[in-house]
Amino acid sequence: MRKSDLVRAWGRILAGYLPALSIEITKECPLSCPGCYAFQPGHLGDIAFTSLADRRGDALVDAILAVIDDRKPLVVYLVGGEPLVRFRELSRLLPKISERKIYVEVVTSAVRPIPIEWASIPYLNLVVSIDGLPAEHDIRRKPATYERILKHIQGHQIAVHCTVTGQMMCRNGYLEEFVRFWAARPEVRVIRFSLFTPQIGETGPEILTADQRARAVEEMRHLKGQFPLLQLSEQMLDSYLNPPDNPSQCIFAQVTSCISADLETAVTPCQFGGQPNCHECGCVASVGLDAVGNHRLPGGLRVRKILEVSQSIGRSVRSLREHLKDKRSTHSLQGANVGDHALGSNGSDLKSQS
Repeated sequence: MRKSDLVRAWGRILAGYLPALSIEITKECPLSCPGCYAFQPGHLGDIAFTSLADRRGDALVDAILAVIDDRKPLVVYLVGGEPLVRFRELSRLLPKISERKIYVEVVTSAVRPIPIEWASIPYLNLVVSIDGLPAEHDIRRKPATYERILKHIQGHQIAVHCTVTGQMMCRNGYLEEFVRFWAARPEVRVIRFSLFTPQIGETGPEILTADQRARAVEEMRHLKGQFPLLQLSEQMLDSYLNPPDNPSQCIFAQVTSCISADLETAVTPCQFGGQPNCHECGCVASVGLDAVGNHRLPGGLRVRKILEVSQSIGRSVRSLREHLKDKRSTHSLQGANVGDHALGSNGSDLKSQS
């Protein structure tokens, strides 16, 4: 993250906006991945994710642009479901977001071909989710197999994102083998790791034990110096072992608004929805911004403290802006009612005169 990005984000927060926006662009997905948070019961509270009314065509493109123009983010994450289900709409939408000079990440399984024209869109980052080596990945994420991914990413530059699970950590050297394979691919510009984040009370083989988590972080620490494409810092590694205690302490959750496939329903308390177990969180975005927040500025002040004060100011600014907006809407409505009344009176007079 560049200093200029931090300054711009700080400005947005002071102005009462959240600098990041995550949109579940569709509820449709041809995959059935174990542990997928979007399709877990409780992801949207009492609302079933699959019950939402998806938008398509012009309605989807126009609605997303309206949300973006209203919320004024610096970065937009388009997730799912599977975003490539809406590749036609994305082919129209992505250039329009780029024209606004907003960074956009499309997080996909690469289950279908990625349109080659996307490779020339500025501000676009393609993130391909690849959960382990072929033997494990192809079972978990079928039909988005290695064969399809390697074919569909040709001509693009991608970020590889791998969610580390308990199954992967049953074999020594697993992460190194994964990184070595993808670091050699010409399409890959960066590799990211998340650790599987469970919901409170969830059980299953995807969840890492404390020992597996520690070994995963130690292996990542070892790999960091060997593979420049691996997006890690010492501060991030520390955050994997000591994630934020709750969403109110998670900078990513605090600076990102998340909405679901109807473009109205909020996803809370963060993009995971439901009741994420923050003590076992391994979200790369969360640990990345946690590392930024823990950075000490000259004088010893942490970035996190500046953010907390800025958010307080931003909330006041946002509250005032919404109050003024409601006031203008009320005045407009009253003006319309007065106009309707006058027109009705004139109409009655004309009728009586005739």
